[in-house]
Amino acid sequence: MEKTNFGLLPKEFSSYKTGKFVVLSIPYEKTTTYIKGTGNGPSAIIAASANMELYDEELKKNTAEEVGIATLDALVIDGVGKEMVEKVKNSCLKVLKDKKIPIVLGGEHSISLGCVLAAKEKYGKISVLQLDAHSDLRDSYEDSIYNHACVMKRIREHCDAVQVGIRSLSDEEAELIKEKKLNVFFAHEMRKKNFTKEILSKLRENVFITIDMDFFDPSLIPSVGTPEPGGFLWYETLDFLREIIKEKKVVGFDVVELCPNKINKAPDFITAKFIYKIIGYISENF
Repeated sequence: MEKTNFGLLPKEFSSYKTGKFVVLSIPYEKTTTYIKGTGNGPSAIIAASANMELYDEELKKNTAEEVGIATLDALVIDGVGKEMVEKVKNSCLKVLKDKKIPIVLGGEHSISLGCVLAAKEKYGKISVLQLDAHSDLRDSYEDSIYNHACVMKRIREHCDAVQVGIRSLSDEEAELIKEKKLNVFFAHEMRKKNFTKEILSKLRENVFITIDMDFFDPSLIPSVGTPEPGGFLWYETLDFLREIIKEKKVVGFDVVELCPNKINKAPDFITAKFIYKIIGYISENF
């Protein structure tokens, strides 16, 4: 069966050699704890993307034809822990060394550590911008330090991070945030004030963005592992990201934790469209 390119792009716009963006699917799912199925996320996103219009009415251009978006074969990972992280890192690093921007589709959130380590090796000092409902700052969960609930704790061991939209955390995580004075922006506070300038001030020039789809409100994206109320909607999220991307150099991003629902296909399509919008915003800085 022939592989489907993101956006169903023809060869002239999906060449690895000439494309500036590269989609890497990592359908890894080993530590999910509530609703299962995030391993099916990447293929669902790519399948849904085949139904998108490629003209962006906001940017007034066909982003895919302008920049090129290649799609790699899915990265299959049998190992766990360090083995998984190393394999993800090596795959992302190759894309980065080829002077392209990786777009990583998960899978569970634990894969983001490998992506970040690759970006750090390529660019040196970076910041990670996390959009998520959960702080993911546990030191260990279910006997693993590489559990999806620990990913930001592991990432913070290697680089700066700013966490945005948080609205679910444990006592342990709350104490850590208070003790270390971590840059965490809670959803209930963001309802009352625009924190974009403050968030920008805390990010380095080079930024890797990790996006858990439960950042969005379940009314928009119900198909996630743990749908938390009080999330963000479409235009407010796009406005925020466009401002961040305009001011910083985004060296790559991942989108994780979509759990496709056989009945409701809307979240698959919305996620694909969301990814395409981010590609468009980044391309504005070329």
